[in-house]
Amino acid sequence: MDNPNPEKAYKDHRFLNSPAARPIRILAEFLEPEDRLSRYQIEHTIVFFGSARTLPKDKAELQLAELKKKAPKDTEAIAHAERMVKMSRYYEDTRTLASRLTHWSKEEIADDAKRFYVCSGGGPGIMEAANRGASDADGISVGLNISLPFEQSANPFQTRELAFEFHYFFIRKFWFFYLAKAIVVCPGGFGTMDEFFELLTLIQTKKSKKPVPIILYGSEYWKELIDFDAMVKWGVISPEDLKLFQISDSIQDSFDFLTSEIRKHYLEDH
Repeated sequence: MDNPNPEKAYKDHRFLNSPAARPIRILAEFLEPEDRLSRYQIEHTIVFFGSARTLPKDKAELQLAELKKKAPKDTEAIAHAERMVKMSRYYEDTRTLASRLTHWSKEEIADDAKRFYVCSGGGPGIMEAANRGASDADGISVGLNISLPFEQSANPFQTRELAFEFHYFFIRKFWFFYLAKAIVVCPGGFGTMDEFFELLTLIQTKKSKKPVPIILYGSEYWKELIDFDAMVKWGVISPEDLKLFQISDSIQDSFDFLTSEIRKHYLEDH
């Protein structure tokens, strides 16, 4: 005999995946991460942004060597592979910086709830390098992945229990910034620009009151890509806005700046 009772709405997958239930899905992406992060006492993160296409040095060099052997006359492809080798520096530097910051947090702060944890977008490239660096230091790290038709597959180095999968970009960006106490932005494309400028706008407009030190890593890339001084010249930003971030090419300088700012704003007399 069929069950005479109608199905509860919260068990009806057809309804939950319908346009009518979109507010419920949005709320789930807001509430479930909060529950899981609180269970693991994650209150402070150091967020890394950057291209999903950046390769580790060994893979980039192998790709170039194989291309030169198989297609030595394909100058365009070889030039691209050479750029990927050059870009691999940012993968390796991100991995090292994330590892050093994780070591520092573990040694400096005894209370797990007060530590600073590496957080990335959970995918390949710079995101993978950040999670990998934290793993190198035997630390846990957060991955805020997003479902996309290409590029965005989850990397294996994020802590499994702290790997999230989002559908909505705006909820994902909320979780990037809500816990962020520092941000490192490596060379990247549209997604990186979107994340960086939205979070920078929140800081500039004082929608966020918390101090968030920002490093733009890779001066050659950033200075070629964006003329911040021209923005001041044309009056669309203030000279003071240039103090909202620092451009760096040094792992040591970035580490010193970030740890100094974190100590000053979040550890000393707190």
